[in-house]
Amino acid sequence: MNHEEYYTIREAFRKIWGYEDFRPPQEEIIRCLLSSQDALIVMPTGGGKSICFQLPALLQKGITLVVSPLIALMENQVKELRERNLAAALLHSQLPKYERKQTLEAIGKGKLRLLYLSPETLLSPPVWQQLSQPFVEINGLILDEAHCLVQWGETFRPAYRRLGTVRRTLLQSKPQKTKIAIAVFTATADTNAQKIITQTLELKQPQTFLISPYRNNLHLKIQTIWTPRGRRQEMFKFIQARDKQGGLVYVHTRRDSEEIAAWFCSLGYRTAAYHAGLSATQRRKIESNWLSGETQFAVCTSAFGMGINKPHVPWVVHFQTPQFLSEYLQEVGRAGRNGKRADILTLISEPTGWFNPEDKQQRQFLARQWEKQYRTARQIEKQIPPQGEVEKVGRQFPGGDLALALLNSAGKLKWTDPFHYRRCSGNSSPSLGDMGKMQQKWQEQMTQYLRTKECRWQFLLHSFGFKKEALGFKCGHCDNCTNGVS
Repeated sequence: MNHEEYYTIREAFRKIWGYEDFRPPQEEIIRCLLSSQDALIVMPTGGGKSICFQLPALLQKGITLVVSPLIALMENQVKELRERNLAAALLHSQLPKYERKQTLEAIGKGKLRLLYLSPETLLSPPVWQQLSQPFVEINGLILDEAHCLVQWGETFRPAYRRLGTVRRTLLQSKPQKTKIAIAVFTATADTNAQKIITQTLELKQPQTFLISPYRNNLHLKIQTIWTPRGRRQEMFKFIQARDKQGGLVYVHTRRDSEEIAAWFCSLGYRTAAYHAGLSATQRRKIESNWLSGETQFAVCTSAFGMGINKPHVPWVVHFQTPQFLSEYLQEVGRAGRNGKRADILTLISEPTGWFNPEDKQQRQFLARQWEKQYRTARQIEKQIPPQGEVEKVGRQFPGGDLALALLNSAGKLKWTDPFHYRRCSGNSSPSLGDMGKMQQKWQEQMTQYLRTKECRWQFLLHSFGFKKEALGFKCGHCDNCTNGVS
């Protein structure tokens, strides 16, 4: 990169966002993306990752596709970009028809620089048809919150498993020498997750940027609860002790969100339930009230938080145990972005599960769900033709698209493009034990973290591949360190 290019980047950064200088390693990532190289970026929540792909998109010709998991995340980022008069748009299933039409027309006319959409929307026929037009110039594909590919791709959002064919299929309809770089961003990906992401997305010699997740202002605590009533009481005591400070309470289900929010409201707290079942208007109102402080805290599912930037969040409570360590680290990362102390409390059932069975019941429920999906995959494998259409299998068999994603993960079939599959040689059925091994490992890892006696940040660093940094590490401020536990 010559001096003139460097100057242009810095000037654009200063003009659009008003910052004088980049944070490490933003500049190196931006330079990588501008050179059309693939990249894998693991950067802590609040580290400024959005700028790393937004700025290159604005400085290049054509459009950058940003694949994002949640509508709320897309809406917040596009809103911020439009407030800066930048050419950004989004597409999702809840948009009115006229807005979808306007955005599709803007793609065809080359009026956009950033287009946010979910994996499912990207692979929907009208959108795919427009993006596949030879005259639509696409310079990059960004996968934001890429841990969702690993967590959800086999059991919840099967479209994630087909994203690896997007680039090579789009290139078939584009002029020769067209380059479409793929950049992957996440706050949480251990070495195994990085391998899955790289293989699934067919990344080509990606530059890798791995930034330690450790944040010295986050004080982590796990508290064992012996009864369901005690769970609510301890949460109440924790929040009451923080007077009128704002925060977040994470729960598993919509029902929990609504019931607990109603309970706090009856106690005089300014709170609200937030989950994916709310309308876009309802979600925006809750987010706005929370950001302004009108609402003290939200009782929310994992749908809340991604892309919502509030610097002063002094506490986070996990009312129930997160399913995976990556989910936990994502959600604690919503706190303390201003660098000031933030307290993180996770409430867990007593070890036997006899007196407080919530966590045990959830683990058993998930295991049953996974087992059902694996059983369906085995049945479908025996019935589907050697090659065919994903959509047709999905219509013919309940849960067919998920089964195909599981078979792909097990090496039983490959995607020829985002919409078609081809079975691989060999007729043996996927092993339930083999296919469930990863989910079991994630659950065990979460359980180990909850029960560890070592420094909690040391455990997290080691789990996410920062073994050198973890060696002999003691944060001095998690519950284990402050209790004097070695």
